Amino acid sequence: MGGALILPDAAGRIGYYCPAAAAASFKGESMQAAVNLWPLIGVAVIIIGFVLRAHPVLVVVAACAATGLAAAMPMEAILDSLGAAFIKTRNLPMILLLPLAAIGLLERFGLKEHAQNSIAKVRAATAGRLLIVYLFVREVSAAFGLTSLGGHASMVRPLVAPMAEGAAVAQNGSISDKLRYRIRAMTAATDNVGLFFGEDVFVAFGAIVLMQTILNAEGIAVDPLHIAMWGIPTAITAFIIHAWHLRRLDAEIRREGGAK
Repeated sequence: MGGALILPDAAGRIGYYCPAAAAASFKGESMQAAVNLWPLIGVAVIIIGFVLRAHPVLVVVAACAATGLAAAMPMEAILDSLGAAFIKTRNLPMILLLPLAAIGLLERFGLKEHAQNSIAKVRAATAGRLLIVYLFVREVSAAFGLTSLGGHASMVRPLVAPMAEGAAVAQNGSISDKLRYRIRAMTAATDNVGLFFGEDVFVAFGAIVLMQTILNAEGIAVDPLHIAMWGIPTAITAFIIHAWHLRRLDAEIRREGGAK
Protein backbone atom coordinates (compact mmCIF):
# COMPACT_ATOMS: atom_id res chain seq x y z
CA MET A 1 0.00 0.00 0.00
CA GLY A 2 2.99 2.35 -0.54
CA GLY A 3 3.95 2.74 3.13
CA ALA A 4 0.44 2.32 4.57
CA LEU A 5 0.04 0.49 7.87
CA ILE A 6 -2.64 -2.13 8.48
CA LEU A 7 -4.11 -1.46 11.92
CA PRO A 8 -7.16 -2.90 13.66
CA ASP A 9 -9.63 -0.51 15.25
CA ALA A 10 -11.35 -0.86 18.63
CA ALA A 11 -14.00 -3.19 17.15
CA GLY A 12 -11.37 -5.49 15.65
CA ARG A 13 -11.93 -4.27 12.07
CA ILE A 14 -8.93 -3.86 9.78
CA GLY A 15 -8.11 -0.36 8.53
CA TYR A 16 -5.30 1.38 6.67
CA TYR A 17 -3.23 4.25 7.98
CA CYS A 18 -0.97 6.22 5.65
CA PRO A 19 1.56 8.45 7.44
CA ALA A 20 2.33 10.44 4.27
CA ALA A 21 -1.34 11.29 3.68
CA ALA A 22 -1.79 12.22 7.32
CA ALA A 23 1.28 14.48 7.18
CA ALA A 24 0.04 16.18 4.01
CA SER A 25 -3.38 16.76 5.56
CA PHE A 26 -1.81 18.22 8.70
CA LYS A 27 0.44 20.43 6.59
CA GLY A 28 -2.54 21.74 4.61
CA GLU A 29 -4.46 22.55 7.77
CA SER A 30 -1.42 24.29 9.23
CA MET A 31 -1.02 26.40 6.07
CA GLN A 32 -4.67 27.43 6.21
CA ALA A 33 -4.31 28.35 9.87
CA ALA A 34 -1.13 30.35 9.16
CA VAL A 35 -2.56 32.67 6.47
CA ASN A 36 -1.15 36.15 7.01
CA LEU A 37 -3.92 38.74 7.04
CA TRP A 38 -1.68 41.67 7.90
CA PRO A 39 -1.20 42.72 4.24
CA LEU A 40 -4.86 43.75 4.28
CA ILE A 41 -3.77 46.72 6.37
CA GLY A 42 -3.33 48.54 3.06
CA VAL A 43 -7.12 48.67 2.71
CA ALA A 44 -7.37 50.38 6.10
CA VAL A 45 -4.70 52.89 5.07
CA ILE A 46 -6.69 53.79 1.93
CA ILE A 47 -9.92 54.22 3.92
CA ILE A 48 -8.26 56.39 6.56
CA GLY A 49 -6.46 58.46 3.93
CA PHE A 50 -9.62 59.26 1.99
CA VAL A 51 -11.57 59.99 5.17
CA LEU A 52 -8.87 62.49 6.14
CA ARG A 53 -8.97 63.85 2.55
CA ALA A 54 -5.25 63.35 2.08
CA HIS A 55 -3.65 63.53 -1.35
CA PRO A 56 -4.74 60.42 -3.33
CA VAL A 57 -1.22 59.72 -4.65
CA LEU A 58 0.25 59.80 -1.15
CA VAL A 59 -2.54 57.57 0.14
CA VAL A 60 -1.95 54.96 -2.56
CA VAL A 61 1.83 54.98 -2.07
CA ALA A 62 1.41 54.68 1.71
CA ALA A 63 -1.03 51.79 1.24
CA CYS A 64 1.41 49.99 -1.06
CA ALA A 65 4.26 50.47 1.41
CA ALA A 66 2.15 49.28 4.34
CA THR A 67 1.00 46.20 2.42
CA GLY A 68 4.54 45.33 1.35
CA LEU A 69 6.00 45.74 4.82
CA ALA A 70 3.19 43.69 6.35
CA ALA A 71 3.93 40.93 3.84
CA ALA A 72 7.62 41.02 4.86
CA MET A 73 8.71 42.21 1.43
CA PRO A 74 12.15 43.86 1.19
CA MET A 75 12.09 47.59 0.58
CA GLU A 76 13.84 47.04 -2.76
CA ALA A 77 11.01 44.75 -3.88
CA ILE A 78 8.38 47.30 -2.82
CA LEU A 79 10.08 50.09 -4.76
CA ASP A 80 10.51 47.79 -7.75
CA SER A 81 6.77 46.98 -7.73
CA LEU A 82 5.84 50.66 -7.54
CA GLY A 83 8.21 51.51 -10.39
CA ALA A 84 6.90 48.70 -12.59
CA ALA A 85 3.29 49.78 -11.97
CA PHE A 86 4.17 53.39 -12.83
CA ILE A 87 5.86 52.39 -16.09
CA LYS A 88 2.88 50.27 -17.15
CA THR A 89 0.38 53.11 -16.57
CA ARG A 90 2.46 56.18 -17.39
CA ASN A 91 0.52 56.81 -20.62
CA LEU A 92 -2.84 56.73 -18.81
CA PRO A 93 -2.57 60.30 -17.43
CA MET A 94 -1.95 61.56 -20.96
CA ILE A 95 -5.14 59.88 -22.18
CA LEU A 96 -7.12 61.45 -19.33
CA LEU A 97 -5.49 64.87 -19.12
CA LEU A 98 -5.20 65.83 -22.79
CA PRO A 99 -9.00 65.89 -23.39
CA LEU A 100 -9.47 67.87 -20.17
CA ALA A 101 -6.83 70.36 -21.28
CA ALA A 102 -8.55 70.76 -24.64
CA ILE A 103 -11.93 71.27 -22.97
CA GLY A 104 -10.46 73.82 -20.58
CA LEU A 105 -8.96 75.73 -23.50
CA LEU A 106 -12.32 75.76 -25.28
CA GLU A 107 -14.07 76.99 -22.14
CA ARG A 108 -11.54 79.78 -21.80
CA PHE A 109 -12.41 80.99 -25.27
CA GLY A 110 -16.16 81.05 -24.60
CA LEU A 111 -17.51 77.55 -25.27
CA LYS A 112 -20.15 77.87 -22.51
CA GLU A 113 -21.28 81.31 -23.62
CA HIS A 114 -21.50 80.23 -27.25
CA ALA A 115 -23.55 77.16 -26.28
CA GLN A 116 -25.94 79.28 -24.19
CA ASN A 117 -26.37 81.86 -26.94
CA SER A 118 -26.97 79.17 -29.57
CA ILE A 119 -29.72 77.41 -27.62
CA ALA A 120 -31.36 80.74 -26.73
CA LYS A 121 -32.02 81.33 -30.43
CA VAL A 122 -34.22 78.21 -30.62
CA ARG A 123 -37.62 79.39 -29.38
CA ALA A 124 -39.08 75.92 -28.82
CA ALA A 125 -36.09 74.78 -26.78
CA THR A 126 -36.52 74.26 -23.05
CA ALA A 127 -34.19 72.68 -20.54
CA GLY A 128 -36.37 69.58 -20.28
CA ARG A 129 -36.75 69.10 -24.04
CA LEU A 130 -33.02 69.56 -24.59
CA LEU A 131 -32.19 66.97 -21.94
CA ILE A 132 -34.76 64.53 -23.35
CA VAL A 133 -33.00 64.73 -26.72
CA TYR A 134 -29.63 64.24 -25.03
CA LEU A 135 -31.02 61.29 -23.06
CA PHE A 136 -32.17 59.65 -26.30
CA VAL A 137 -28.84 60.21 -28.05
CA ARG A 138 -26.87 59.03 -25.03
CA GLU A 139 -28.93 55.88 -24.56
CA VAL A 140 -28.92 54.90 -28.23
CA SER A 141 -25.19 55.53 -28.65
CA ALA A 142 -24.42 53.51 -25.50
CA ALA A 143 -26.58 50.67 -26.85
CA PHE A 144 -24.23 50.50 -29.84
CA GLY A 145 -21.16 50.53 -27.57
CA LEU A 146 -20.27 54.20 -28.14
CA THR A 147 -19.99 55.01 -24.44
CA SER A 148 -17.29 57.64 -24.88
CA LEU A 149 -19.53 60.04 -26.83
CA GLY A 150 -20.79 61.57 -23.60
CA GLY A 151 -19.57 61.95 -20.05
CA HIS A 152 -19.62 64.49 -17.26
CA ALA A 153 -16.21 65.99 -17.94
CA SER A 154 -16.25 65.88 -21.74
CA MET A 155 -19.88 66.68 -22.54
CA VAL A 156 -22.11 67.55 -19.57
CA ARG A 157 -20.09 70.28 -17.86
CA PRO A 158 -18.75 72.16 -20.91
CA LEU A 159 -21.69 71.83 -23.27
CA VAL A 160 -24.98 70.23 -22.20
CA ALA A 161 -25.36 71.89 -18.79
CA PRO A 162 -24.68 75.42 -20.14
CA MET A 163 -27.16 74.81 -22.96
CA ALA A 164 -29.82 73.66 -20.48
CA GLU A 165 -29.17 76.72 -18.31
CA GLY A 166 -29.31 78.97 -21.38
CA ALA A 167 -32.67 77.51 -22.38
CA ALA A 168 -34.02 78.14 -18.88
CA VAL A 169 -32.71 81.71 -18.86
CA ALA A 170 -34.23 82.35 -22.30
CA GLN A 171 -37.54 81.02 -20.99
CA ASN A 172 -37.59 82.97 -17.71
CA GLY A 173 -35.20 85.85 -18.20
CA SER A 174 -33.25 84.81 -15.10
CA ILE A 175 -33.15 81.84 -12.76
CA SER A 176 -32.24 81.41 -9.11
CA ASP A 177 -29.08 79.69 -7.97
CA LYS A 178 -31.17 76.86 -6.51
CA LEU A 179 -32.82 76.20 -9.86
CA ARG A 180 -29.48 76.55 -11.65
CA TYR A 181 -27.98 73.81 -9.47
CA ARG A 182 -31.11 71.73 -9.97
CA ILE A 183 -30.67 71.94 -13.76
CA ARG A 184 -27.02 70.96 -13.48
CA ALA A 185 -27.91 67.98 -11.30
CA MET A 186 -30.59 66.82 -13.72
CA THR A 187 -28.13 67.15 -16.61
CA ALA A 188 -25.63 64.90 -14.83
CA ALA A 189 -28.42 62.46 -13.94
CA THR A 190 -29.54 62.37 -17.58
CA ASP A 191 -26.06 61.33 -18.66
CA ASN A 192 -25.95 58.64 -15.96
CA VAL A 193 -29.35 57.19 -16.86
CA GLY A 194 -28.64 57.15 -20.58
CA LEU A 195 -25.28 55.45 -20.16
CA PHE A 196 -26.33 52.97 -17.46
CA PHE A 197 -29.42 51.61 -19.19
CA GLY A 198 -28.16 52.04 -22.74
CA GLU A 199 -25.00 49.97 -22.34
CA ASP A 200 -27.05 47.07 -20.96
CA VAL A 201 -28.34 46.57 -24.51
CA PHE A 202 -24.83 46.31 -25.98
CA VAL A 203 -24.08 42.63 -26.53
CA ALA A 204 -20.35 42.98 -25.75
CA PHE A 205 -20.94 44.85 -22.48
CA GLY A 206 -18.89 43.40 -19.63
CA ALA A 207 -21.88 42.69 -17.38
CA ILE A 208 -23.60 40.67 -20.12
CA VAL A 209 -20.46 38.64 -20.74
CA LEU A 210 -20.10 38.06 -16.98
CA MET A 211 -23.69 36.85 -16.63
CA GLN A 212 -23.31 34.54 -19.63
CA THR A 213 -20.09 33.09 -18.19
CA ILE A 214 -21.62 32.46 -14.76
CA LEU A 215 -24.73 30.85 -16.23
CA ASN A 216 -22.64 28.62 -18.49
CA ALA A 217 -20.60 27.52 -15.47
CA GLU A 218 -23.86 26.46 -13.82
CA GLY A 219 -24.85 24.44 -16.88
CA ILE A 220 -27.34 27.00 -18.24
CA ALA A 221 -26.69 27.78 -21.90
CA VAL A 222 -27.60 31.40 -22.64
CA ASP A 223 -26.92 33.46 -25.75
CA PRO A 224 -25.41 36.90 -24.92
CA LEU A 225 -27.61 38.45 -27.61
CA HIS A 226 -30.67 37.06 -25.82
CA ILE A 227 -29.54 38.68 -22.55
CA ALA A 228 -28.95 41.99 -24.33
CA MET A 229 -32.40 41.91 -25.92
CA TRP A 230 -33.98 41.69 -22.46
CA GLY A 231 -32.26 44.98 -21.63
CA ILE A 232 -34.35 46.82 -24.22
CA PRO A 233 -37.61 46.94 -22.16
CA THR A 234 -35.65 48.21 -19.17
CA ALA A 235 -33.96 50.89 -21.28
CA ILE A 236 -37.29 52.04 -22.71
CA THR A 237 -38.85 52.17 -19.25
CA ALA A 238 -35.92 54.17 -17.88
CA PHE A 239 -36.23 56.61 -20.79
CA ILE A 240 -39.95 57.16 -20.17
CA ILE A 241 -39.53 57.64 -16.40
CA HIS A 242 -36.62 60.04 -16.69
CA ALA A 243 -38.28 61.97 -19.52
CA TRP A 244 -41.24 62.46 -17.19
CA HIS A 245 -38.89 63.86 -14.54
CA LEU A 246 -37.46 66.23 -17.14
CA ARG A 247 -40.96 67.43 -18.02
CA ARG A 248 -41.47 68.14 -14.32
CA LEU A 249 -38.25 70.16 -14.43
CA ASP A 250 -39.77 72.32 -17.19
CA ALA A 251 -42.87 72.80 -15.06
CA GLU A 252 -40.68 73.85 -12.12
CA ILE A 253 -38.90 76.39 -14.31
CA ARG A 254 -42.23 77.80 -15.51
CA ARG A 255 -43.50 78.08 -11.94
CA GLU A 256 -40.47 80.09 -10.93
CA GLY A 257 -40.92 82.34 -13.93
CA GLY A 258 -44.60 82.84 -13.12
CA ALA A 259 -43.79 83.70 -9.53
CA LYS A 260 -41.66 86.59 -10.70
